[in-house]
Amino acid sequence: MKKTMKLALLPLTVGLLLTGCSEPNTQNQVKTEKAAVAPVEAGNADSIVKSARDIANRAADWQISHLDDLSYIPESHRAKSENPKFWIQASFYIGLTRWAETTKNQDYTDFIAAMAKEQNYELLLDRPYHADDHTIGQTYLWLTEQTGNTDAYKPTQKLFDQILANPPQVGLEMRDETSSTQNGAHFEGNCQDRWCWADALYMAPRTWLKLSNVTGDPKYFDYADKEFWASADYLFSDKYGLFFRDSRYFDMKSENGEPVFWGRGNGWVFAAIPLIIDDLPMGHPSKDRYIELYKKNAAGLMKLQRENGYWPASLMDPDIVKTPEVSATGFITFGLAWGVNNGILTDQKSKDIVEKGWHALEQAVEPNGRVNWVQHVGKSPDPVKKTDSQLYGVGAVLLAASEMVKWEG
Repeated sequence: MKKTMKLALLPLTVGLLLTGCSEPNTQNQVKTEKAAVAPVEAGNADSIVKSARDIANRAADWQISHLDDLSYIPESHRAKSENPKFWIQASFYIGLTRWAETTKNQDYTDFIAAMAKEQNYELLLDRPYHADDHTIGQTYLWLTEQTGNTDAYKPTQKLFDQILANPPQVGLEMRDETSSTQNGAHFEGNCQDRWCWADALYMAPRTWLKLSNVTGDPKYFDYADKEFWASADYLFSDKYGLFFRDSRYFDMKSENGEPVFWGRGNGWVFAAIPLIIDDLPMGHPSKDRYIELYKKNAAGLMKLQRENGYWPASLMDPDIVKTPEVSATGFITFGLAWGVNNGILTDQKSKDIVEKGWHALEQAVEPNGRVNWVQHVGKSPDPVKKTDSQLYGVGAVLLAASEMVKWEG
């Protein structure tokens, strides 16, 4: 990321951005910053709205100011994290676009536009069918919606037209023996030409939906809608109200004998559903079906929030990873807050769970805006340390804040 792009954001909140660029080095500064993140009182809607605006701006500014210094990310995923077109950074932009749109923040919109133009609005093409590599398209298409820039979606449309002309012909079963590397790009299994793992439902379908919306051609979302439901029906457990990460987890048990449902894997899908519903054209025949899935997933997730407000990395076996985990908690809090704000979840218990989730997220954000307790890249409930941070975790916090800033309690 070029520093010139970052400097363009400075007029937004100079003090916040400068605070994010370096660690506090004076006692007075530390005291000031600690005061800025005092936890809100449960049930105080005005305080929650103020907190959401404060935390989201600081988290966004810290992350933007560190895009050219990701030394805190493990080397195994650092290079990929540095690439705006790769899903890790692209997931941050989904949160940032939502925050920019919700707060009508032109400085963030300008920053996103500069990034997208620098990338020539291109997707990664080593894995043309892979959902992860469609993620950044959501940001490009959002720019078209916000600014009228039709150049922003042309490369995405070209690739998706190629996919429609040659749709994948694989099943949805994930088999370890089919893991491979093609053109230097990794595939967990042959089925990843389709959306055979939970994460994919966050990464790709909304890109296809937005392409239909900006072009007026329903064929893109017709394809995505069909593929979404093929995967959702395959991976969703009606018994638990949760999503298996992929077919390898259908019969897997934790060391304590519990079913393995990954926190962030469920967070990916649960955050995707509201984003898709919000983008559906008026009267779309699938809307009721998405809302019904949302309700089932919400019911399953609300049972599993821990006393400290976080959702565990292993949803059905919280003792496997006892530490906080922010990416799952951020995505789930966003999804539940959206349900409350849109009149789908109306009971007081749902509202209390949302406020408890937001309070947990507050505790995970440093005074300078750094987001802690984010499980690193993976596919299962892995250990988390306080100092673990990742771009998609910031994106999850921004999504949650985009609903909490509307909170009425």
